[in-house]
Amino acid sequence: MTGLRLGRVWSGIPFGQTSAMTGRAELTRRAQAHGVAVSYQNWRGRHVEVPDETLAAVLGALGDYEPPAASADAQVSARAPFPARRSWGFTVQLYSVRSRASWGHGDLHDLAELASWSGGDLGADFVLVNPLHAAEPRPPVSSSPYLPMSRRQISPLYLRIEDIPEYQELSAADRARVEALAAPLRAASATAALIDRDAVWAAKLAALELIRAVPLAGARRDELDAFLARDGRAVGDWAAWCAITEIHGPDWRAWPAALADPGSAEVAALRQTLADRIDFHAWVQWLTAGQFAAAQRAARRAGMGIGVITDLAVGAHPGGADAWARQDVIVPGISVGAPPDEFNQLGQNWTLPPWHPGRLAAQAGRPLADLIAACARNAGGLRVDHVMGLARLWWIPAGMTPVQGTYVRYDHELMGGMLAAEVARAGALAIGEDLGTVEPWLRKFLAERRVLGTSMLWFERRADGSPRRPGGWRRGCLAMVGTHDMPPAAAFLTGDQVTIRSELGLLTRPEAQERAAAQEELAGWLAMLSDEGLLSLSGRPSAADFTTALYAHLTRTPAVLIGVSLADAAGERRTQNMPGTVDEYPNWRIPLGDADGKALLLEDLPAHEGVRAVAVAVSGGLRR
Repeated sequence: MTGLRLGRVWSGIPFGQTSAMTGRAELTRRAQAHGVAVSYQNWRGRHVEVPDETLAAVLGALGDYEPPAASADAQVSARAPFPARRSWGFTVQLYSVRSRASWGHGDLHDLAELASWSGGDLGADFVLVNPLHAAEPRPPVSSSPYLPMSRRQISPLYLRIEDIPEYQELSAADRARVEALAAPLRAASATAALIDRDAVWAAKLAALELIRAVPLAGARRDELDAFLARDGRAVGDWAAWCAITEIHGPDWRAWPAALADPGSAEVAALRQTLADRIDFHAWVQWLTAGQFAAAQRAARRAGMGIGVITDLAVGAHPGGADAWARQDVIVPGISVGAPPDEFNQLGQNWTLPPWHPGRLAAQAGRPLADLIAACARNAGGLRVDHVMGLARLWWIPAGMTPVQGTYVRYDHELMGGMLAAEVARAGALAIGEDLGTVEPWLRKFLAERRVLGTSMLWFERRADGSPRRPGGWRRGCLAMVGTHDMPPAAAFLTGDQVTIRSELGLLTRPEAQERAAAQEELAGWLAMLSDEGLLSLSGRPSAADFTTALYAHLTRTPAVLIGVSLADAAGERRTQNMPGTVDEYPNWRIPLGDADGKALLLEDLPAHEGVRAVAVAVSGGLRR
């Protein structure tokens, strides 16, 4: 302190500054030794130094461990299956795709019907759905499919109650009770009102309690026993967490301290006490897994070569079942997200705790392998959200903003090998969502393991910012116009995509500048579509014609898979999710609607002109 006060100088550098420099140098040394980035290049290509407080917090969370050497496991040489042919399919938020029979929320029967129709009548080869991961076992239920309580289990919100065989054995009085639960929810499906997951799950839970009283026949009991024998520990931990949640709430961090350890004597005793409730939640998982498998069988019967492609979220809720059961690999006090990019200029915090790279490697990646195996089971493909996380994740210390985060490295050889090996074992494709900030070498690394990438039209530009010509796209990818985090195609034509982000305070430059940039980008795409003969510039195109032309454009790329957003084809103008918002926008609650904002049900799709026009354009384009 004396030296600081007197302004003492050593070698021409103030003493206090020397201490600061020494501190930064030590942080840098430790960070580099543990795979923590001390700087990075942002989306504008500018060099950014990571703050000292970020480095200190991340290093504190990692603790002292010896970073593992690159994996030499045989699985690192595994290769995922590659699509047998170029094909297309719908991409959907399944909860939003409702029918006259579903309970106000799209379900697995609706998925089977969508696959059967699009595969049999339109020639689609797959249906890509949002993550179907399990949410809270009691209302209130989180809306985001990307913030689940468990990634290994399937949400029973997607159950079709009437498809449970034991439903048929209910008494007339109990079936009348179930019908009374379903009727108002079916009526809600015919409206454009926001999806009410709490009402849906409360009704389905009540119906399941009634059905549970029906004894299982011998063959059905054998099927349940086989299910539990195959995945008993994971299902048992999930079911135990659910049962304890019914008493203490859905965040294990707020439970009595003795229950924080799933292997404690207190938890073991509670498993005995709550055995009936644990059995109930395990039974529900068995039912849900069975209906998911039935949807895939329906897809294949309809002629789909791939079928259902499911989605793996980046992580799970820090207070949920996975975080409780896998505290051996979860890092508390850290959330993962993404640094700022063009469409999310404030960055993103997904409030998901990361896996510890050292502890994961110490277990030879088995937690990841088990997760992938569970998600790929009975699926035709697995999409991995933010696949860059196999190599590095953007860690955000508690109390800091996304801008204050930094990258942390993982053993990409181990992680990528596990992904390829497990999907190959399941006979499923692997698709990595590699949008946003991606290290140049990573796409080559994944392609060598036949993990497909994701190319989104709005991001496909040349160095001068103009749209990339179709021949410049890559082959090994799923090509799409947008994603669930992007406004529908129609919103880019109308300018609604700027309006909504401005209203929500998500712009980092004046609205006029944002609109000018958006108009310039739109003009480039309109000119491109005109040059290809897909759209006339004699007048402003309709939203439907613009959307159809964009998807026809995708077929002229070499991309092996084309994903058609059902919301785009239907003319929907509302964005499903606005990153950077929580309660300011009804994220993940918007039902499928048409260009006029009216509810569009599954039964309405075959006669919908826009849906059929896009399907014809894509099918025809792939036959060229």
